[in-house]
Amino acid sequence: MDNNVENWVDNFEDNCVENVQDLESEIPQWISTWAKYLLKSASLDINLNEESIKLVEQIVLANAQGDSCLSRPEQFDVIFEKLAIDEKLATQQVSPFVYDDEYVYLYRYWQLEYRLAQQIRRLTQQKIQSVDVQTFEHLLTDTHQKAALTMVADHAFNIITGGPGTGKTYTLARIIAVLSQAIPDIRIAMAAPTGKAAQRMKEALQGSLNDEKLNELGLVSDALKNQETLTIHRLLGLGTQYQPRFHLKQPLPYDVIVIDEASMLDLNLATLLFEAVPDQSRLILLGDANQLASVDVGAVLADLQQVPQLQENHVNLITSRRFRDGAKIGEMAQFIQSQNDAEQLVSNVLNRFEQKIVQASELQAVDLFEDMEDVVQLEYLKEQFSSIDLDQYYQKLSWGYQGYFEALKQYVESDYAENLIEKVVQSFDEYRILTAIRHGEFGLDALNEQMKKALLSTLKNIIPQGDWFVGRPVMMSYNDYQLGLSNGDIGLCFKHRCQLGQFEVYFPSLNKWIPATRLPKSIQTAFALTVHKSQGSEFKHTAVVLDDSASKLLSQELIYTAITRAKSVVSLLVAPNALRQAFCVKSARCSGVVKKINSINLN
Repeated sequence: MDNNVENWVDNFEDNCVENVQDLESEIPQWISTWAKYLLKSASLDINLNEESIKLVEQIVLANAQGDSCLSRPEQFDVIFEKLAIDEKLATQQVSPFVYDDEYVYLYRYWQLEYRLAQQIRRLTQQKIQSVDVQTFEHLLTDTHQKAALTMVADHAFNIITGGPGTGKTYTLARIIAVLSQAIPDIRIAMAAPTGKAAQRMKEALQGSLNDEKLNELGLVSDALKNQETLTIHRLLGLGTQYQPRFHLKQPLPYDVIVIDEASMLDLNLATLLFEAVPDQSRLILLGDANQLASVDVGAVLADLQQVPQLQENHVNLITSRRFRDGAKIGEMAQFIQSQNDAEQLVSNVLNRFEQKIVQASELQAVDLFEDMEDVVQLEYLKEQFSSIDLDQYYQKLSWGYQGYFEALKQYVESDYAENLIEKVVQSFDEYRILTAIRHGEFGLDALNEQMKKALLSTLKNIIPQGDWFVGRPVMMSYNDYQLGLSNGDIGLCFKHRCQLGQFEVYFPSLNKWIPATRLPKSIQTAFALTVHKSQGSEFKHTAVVLDDSASKLLSQELIYTAITRAKSVVSLLVAPNALRQAFCVKSARCSGVVKKINSINLN
C-alpha cells in the first residue's frame, strides 16, 4: 500500500495544473480516475459507493487547488471507517487518509505538515552564537528594520515580511554585513524559489551592499560582494527524481541560509528546505504574505505569520520607500489591502477605485524614463466586443513592447551586432503582460500569439523557422538539470553567434547561452506571463488583463501581486465584474500547519 500511495502522489504532482479553470475542465476525466484508483489500490473489501468516491474527489480537488486538507465531513466515519487513521496512529503507520477532529488529509500532505512542524520546533530551540549589534544600530534608522537586525542576531529562525519598497533587501544587506563582521569565515547561502527571483535577489542585494556607509566601515568583504544566489532546487541539489542531495541526515554546509520571495514556498519544498537546515544555523525567510501563495499545495509563509508562538521570530516592515506619498501604484496596493467582503463595499468598489486611484478611459502608450511619476491607467473591456475591438485591444497591449521592437530592429539592421544584445535584453525587461488564465481571447496562449504577430509585422525582415525567430522570449516550464535551467527561467532568442542560420537563446539571469535546438519543444513563448509566474520579477511597466472567464481565479492576492510587479506604470485592461471580484475576494487555503505548530512546545 505504501508504494501505491507514493506512486499516486508522484503522478498527481506531475499532472497538477496551474490554475483552477484548466483544472475544472479535467475533473471528470482525471480526478475521478485518481479517486477510484486510490480507493481500489488501498482497500481490500471496501464497497466503492458513490459517497466514498465523491469524498476522495473533493480531497484531490482541494489538493490541486492548493489546500493541504479538507474540512472533515459529518459522515466521514461512516464512509472512511477502514481507509483512514487518526493523526496519532499516522506517526507510526501509513494509510491513504489521515484525519483529526477538524480536517481530513491524503497521508502525504498530513505527513508534510507534521514534518514541517517538527522542524519549526527544532529551529526555534536551536542555541546559536549571539551577535552584539548595538554598535551597528546606526546602520538602520527605521524602528522595524532595527528590530529585524536584533531578531536575527539572537534567533536561529527568522521571518522578515513587508510590502514592496519596505526595505527587505536593504535590511537584509545590513544584517548580512553585520553577521559577516561578527563571525569570521561565515558561510552564507542565498536562494529563491525561481531563477528569475534569484537573479533579482542578487541584483538588489549587490545594489544594497554598495552603500557608502557599509563600505566606509569595512563591512562588505570581497566574498560578500561576489555572493551567489541560487534557486532552492539548486541549493538542495534536487535531481530528476526529486531526491535532495541535502536533507535531515546530510544538512547544508552553511551558517546562514536566506530565502527570498518566501510567499512562493509550497508545503513540500518548505519541508525539504527546513529539514536541510543544519543545527546552529540561521534561517531567514523574506517575503510579502499579501502576494499569491505557491502554485502547489500550501501557503507556508502566510501560515507561519499566524502562529502566536513565532511572534518573536517575525518582524513586519511597514514603511514603504519605493512608493512615495501620492504614488499611484502604492495607493492602489493600499486600496486592495483595505477591501473586505462587506456587501455594501462590494457594490460600489469600482466607483471608489475610480474616485481614489484612476478614472476609466482608454489605454495610452506611455514613455518610460528614470524618476518618472507613477502612472495607473484603466480601460474596461466592452461587455460585447467585435473582432475589430479585439484587434484594438491587442494593439494597445503591444504598445508596451515598442521599445523592445525598436531595439531588435537595431540589432537586426546592424547585422546582428553582439554589442546590442544587452540593450535588447534591457528593453524587453521593461514591460510584461500579465493574465490569470491560459486559454481564451485574453489568456496566455492568445496574448503570446498576438504579441508574436505584432513583432513580426513590425520587423518584416525577421523570418521564423518553425517556432523560433529572433526576439522570441521563452520560459522554461519545468526544471531541466542537464541544461541547468529551472522552471520560470526566461531567455531571449538571438541569431547564433557562430553557426550560420541557427538560433541560440540567452538566459540573462544565468548569463548562459543555449542552442535553440537543445531546448525542449514544450518551452513557452513569454511575452505574457500568468501572474503566478511573474512572482519574483519586477518591470517598469506591467499590463494586467482580466476578463470574465478568469472569474474563478481572481482574488485580492492575485491583483496585488500583479500590480506590485510594476515600478512605474500599471495598465489595467479588465472586465468590470472581473476587477470587482479581484478587489473583493480574499483567498484562504485550508491548512493544518498553524494547528500542528500550536500543538507542540516551541520553547
